[in-house]
Amino acid sequence: MNRDAIVGCILGTAVGDALGLPYEGVSPKRASKLLGPPDRYRFFFRRGMISDDTEHTCMVAQSLIEAGGEVPKFTRRFARRLRWWILALPAGVGKATARSGIKLWLGASPERSGVFSAGNGPAMRAAILGAALKDVPSILGFVRASSRLTHSDPKAEYGAIAVALASKHSRDNATVDANLWLDEVVDAVGEGGAELIDLLSKSIRSVAAGETTQTFANSLGLDRGVTGYTYHTVPVAIHGWLSNPKDFRNAVTSIIECGGDADTTAAIVGGIVAAGVGPEGIPGEWLDGVWEWPRSVFWMQRLGDTLANSLDRDHAVKSPTVNPIAVLLRNLLFLFVVLFHGFRRLVPPY
Repeated sequence: MNRDAIVGCILGTAVGDALGLPYEGVSPKRASKLLGPPDRYRFFFRRGMISDDTEHTCMVAQSLIEAGGEVPKFTRRFARRLRWWILALPAGVGKATARSGIKLWLGASPERSGVFSAGNGPAMRAAILGAALKDVPSILGFVRASSRLTHSDPKAEYGAIAVALASKHSRDNATVDANLWLDEVVDAVGEGGAELIDLLSKSIRSVAAGETTQTFANSLGLDRGVTGYTYHTVPVAIHGWLSNPKDFRNAVTSIIECGGDADTTAAIVGGIVAAGVGPEGIPGEWLDGVWEWPRSVFWMQRLGDTLANSLDRDHAVKSPTVNPIAVLLRNLLFLFVVLFHGFRRLVPPY
């Protein structure tokens, strides 16, 4: 198993998430005035913190370790983690994910807990599945289970499939072939995903024409920022990847400059690109600047190593865990910083 792809994907997701977080919900024009370029961390004294995008990626990785290749077991483990994650007061959790977590606590089975939403929650945690699993049928089985746990709209699932297959393609190919990747997505989503395929085709043509990712986003009517609708998030994120398939720095900064749901789009792009370039392809100062506990950079590296070991072996491997009290305390600090940024946006420059 490609250990570098797995570790890189987790760390790339975290770095993209942390860099994009201060830009969350801000239009490109205002972000430029308020925050400046996304070339360093601007969340907490030149340090970065992760949000739900990375936390879900980590929970998916932990559940994969414990699943032993069994999709039903993965679903149960991920559902259990999602229940407790909701109780730890995560800031900025998506509405559909929050509702599905509540349904799980009220007794809904993991197969029935998803709500009808085409949000980007499943896509934000899909890259690790493409980086870790070897073959397309396995990837599709786990992506569907992960998606349907929180989102029952097929669009959310199709978007997650596109991201997972992009991560796999990034891992397996020294040179990215956009059309070869798209053919895999077409086969995976079928006729139901025709709208997404059309958007992804437009993304590929835009990259071939030399357009910037922000220009492509504007062509979709997203000049005020990329929304959390998966058919907005995924095509723009794919454009960011295809424009800079082996350049982590430029891929992540270009997607953040599009504004909107910047932590999620940057997390997706970061995970896909880092699945191909590995941890060494992530700028060292960005890795060093992630200020996290208990899911520290070291802990996430260990998680990636453990996941790689679990996929290489026939016997069970114990998944790294986090102290729930530590998570709650961390989340309270995180919420305080998020509120500070929210109040900061109420004063000039507007």
